[in-house]
Amino acid sequence: MASRKEQKERLKAERLEAEAQTKSADRRKRLVGLGIAAVLGLALVAVIAVVALSGGSGSSSGCAHIVNVGGATTTGRAKPDDRCGTKTTAGALVTNLDEAAKAAHCQVVHPKDEGNTHLTPKQPTPHYKTNPPTSGSHDPIPGADGGYATTPPFRNFVHSLEHGRVEIQYSSKLPAADQLKLKGVFDESFQDMMIFPNNTMRYQVAVAAWDHYLGCPRYSDQVLDAVRAFRETYRDQGPESPASQPG
Repeated sequence: MASRKEQKERLKAERLEAEAQTKSADRRKRLVGLGIAAVLGLALVAVIAVVALSGGSGSSSGCAHIVNVGGATTTGRAKPDDRCGTKTTAGALVTNLDEAAKAAHCQVVHPKDEGNTHLTPKQPTPHYKTNPPTSGSHDPIPGADGGYATTPPFRNFVHSLEHGRVEIQYSSKLPAADQLKLKGVFDESFQDMMIFPNNTMRYQVAVAAWDHYLGCPRYSDQVLDAVRAFRETYRDQGPESPASQPG
């Protein structure tokens, strides 16, 4: 029969072995937990990256076509316009801006350049001499290309004009059917374009580029060809390279 001392040593060895197995199991659990946490962390980073590239808080689906790259452009928290516009057929005047504007009872205006100084975050948005604005001091971050249901900050979208963007603007009082026709013109060629409501201008429809704008006091279907003609005349014609703004 084993002595009392031998029994104590055997029990001690069994206890030590059990403790070692427990510690090993706990270590494996911790490693598995850390691995899961790491995977979840990487997944979260990936989601954040995708959201940032697709527009951050202003990202969109549908027909907004917003291209927002965090740090390089901004939506200014403007709400995306995901409505898909009504398709219309371009007429013969889309190659002649002056004639298209005349037929639509619109005016092509070439305001004096107001400069292009960058504002600091603490500086207020200046009072632009035209509405829609076509130049002037602006935020260092341009507004992201795309369609918006609310008005993005003037200080950002003026910078977009400097990069050759063309911006379709309209009164939100315009009937929804007419808004959708304008949206259809945007949808058919949305590269380097923006569209959004502007309720502070005196026009029902306007289109702006750097140092140029088309003002239409009243909407008619002829306005659609005037918008197209303005787009084809002034898109990507700003003083800074269009490619220097993501879009």
